[in-house]
Amino acid sequence: MKFIHCADIHLDSPLKGLERHEGAPVEEIRNASRQAFATLVSLCLEERADFVLIAGDLFDGAWRDFNTALWFVKQANRLRDANIPLFLARGNHDAQSRFIRHVPLPANVTEFPSTKPATVTLEPLRVAIHGHSFAKPAETANLAARYPAPVAGYYNIGLLHTALDGRPGHASYAPCRKEDLLNKGYDYWALGHVHQWEIVHPGRPWILFPGMPQGRHVRETGAKGCALVTVDDSGGTTVAFRAVDSLRWVVTQVDLAGCVRIEGAMERIRERLAIEVAGADGRIVAVRLLLEGADPLRDDMARRGGEWLDAVRAQALELPGGLVWVERVSFPRSPLPADGPTGIDPTGLEAICRELDDDPEALAGLGSEVWDDLRAFLPSAVSEGEDGLRFDDPAWRLDALRQARELALRRLRGGGEG
Repeated sequence: MKFIHCADIHLDSPLKGLERHEGAPVEEIRNASRQAFATLVSLCLEERADFVLIAGDLFDGAWRDFNTALWFVKQANRLRDANIPLFLARGNHDAQSRFIRHVPLPANVTEFPSTKPATVTLEPLRVAIHGHSFAKPAETANLAARYPAPVAGYYNIGLLHTALDGRPGHASYAPCRKEDLLNKGYDYWALGHVHQWEIVHPGRPWILFPGMPQGRHVRETGAKGCALVTVDDSGGTTVAFRAVDSLRWVVTQVDLAGCVRIEGAMERIRERLAIEVAGADGRIVAVRLLLEGADPLRDDMARRGGEWLDAVRAQALELPGGLVWVERVSFPRSPLPADGPTGIDPTGLEAICRELDDDPEALAGLGSEVWDDLRAFLPSAVSEGEDGLRFDDPAWRLDALRQARELALRRLRGGGEG
């Protein structure tokens, strides 16, 4: 017996941090979550899987465009035509989605109820699948505690969207302890909600987060996919990761120590990007570059701003295949002294810049009065033309923040001229 365990598909969720840039592979970015799920369905067909499990967050909130649901139905029909049933439980992101309520689903799709756990048996396979959907996005009850006892003589699977006892970066929804799952007596727990691959417990019962099929931003790096589970006649279980992502996020370092000219730095960056492209097996790669040892070039790069970043992106697009896109070029933050030579403690400024840099919404929330005051202070000529100051552009604000941070902190530490 074989089955696919996946979760957190977030179908048609926009990828963050790419589309605003000229030259980005926009269509590929927009369709990344669809392409990943379509690849997952193809994997099911190739492996002749007996069924598919989706442990929550198939959809990404209350989308108004029903084309998302219709596209999912089309993929489910591919499984139906191969006699592969699909079982899904809702998570926090799709608990209130209208799609499943109003779009007729193929007969091979089973959604577990949100009022109480339910059990579905697959008689030829002697499999019992137990599942419980979220009734509301912020589900705080221990749903696992409600799951029924295992069906005797069957391979028992628990399908559950949960944060367990907590995971960094993930809200503590449907919390439970690992012991709650171990003591239930099931053979396999198919979990969702955590976006990284994690084997919580190997062996009976297997407890597993498969991660997500497609990363959506730079904090979701590395290969993304699903679990291919094989069960032998004695109930022995083998689990293997299978990558299905179409766009891969990477954060990588480039050592520029010894580089005193831009040309030398660009050559090292090109070499690093070529390595990342080669390791992605034909996928588009979205890269954040961390430039180490770049002090001799740092001021020049900060002054060049967007021009420097555009040059790096142009270098990336010249690589064979055009499969790499540079999301950002950053300088790793180094610890600051408690007091700079100016006598001003720069730690507070560093903290503010870090918060705004990591949260574009916070930067936008500074309010238009900040930008209006800046406009009034500066000559009107600096806001004109293609190279003018674009106060209303969120991407420009982020670039301006990073440049200002570098220059301000360098002055506070007593370095730099002008």
